[in-house]
Amino acid sequence: MSGQMIGYRRVSTVEQNTARQLDGQTCDEIFEDKASGKDAGRPELRRMMQHARKGDVVLVHSMDRLARNVDDLRKIVSELNTKGVEVRFLKEALSFTGQQNPMSEMMLSILGAVAQFERSMILERQREGVAIAKAAGKYRGGVAKLKSEQVEKLKALLAGGMPKARAAREFGITRQTLYSYIAVERATKAN
Repeated sequence: MSGQMIGYRRVSTVEQNTARQLDGQTCDEIFEDKASGKDAGRPELRRMMQHARKGDVVLVHSMDRLARNVDDLRKIVSELNTKGVEVRFLKEALSFTGQQNPMSEMMLSILGAVAQFERSMILERQREGVAIAKAAGKYRGGVAKLKSEQVEKLKALLAGGMPKARAAREFGITRQTLYSYIAVERATKAN
């Protein structure tokens, strides 16, 4: 019996679309994360890793969709290969089976390092652009997620003992955004 074709797709934010990833590929099962690739603790990645069995093939659009750094990339591919799972990267046209092949290992490391370097350069250019815009008075930061009356309701719910995670879900914001509103409130009271 041949194994399953398993697809893995990832985008960094909920607003982004995964449609172009795995386009034209037939998969028995697809796992999709809408989370940053900076760490390997993504829920659907974990589910895919647990689901994959000997003889399966995992299809990924490109290396940077699976991991953002060389260490994570090698670890994930190695773990899958150890289970007898082949990993194919469509954009790079590379396949990794776990066979002791020095050329494959070198290509994984080099291309993974290139993807990691590329991401670092994007972040550096972004920081430079923000600094230039701030210096020119053109950068105001992100748009407020909640209106002032929503912030007041949020504060009341938290004061009433509602768990922060639940409050964040109810308002459609991340916990980090919730903590930012709390920090602003504390800073205002301190002044």
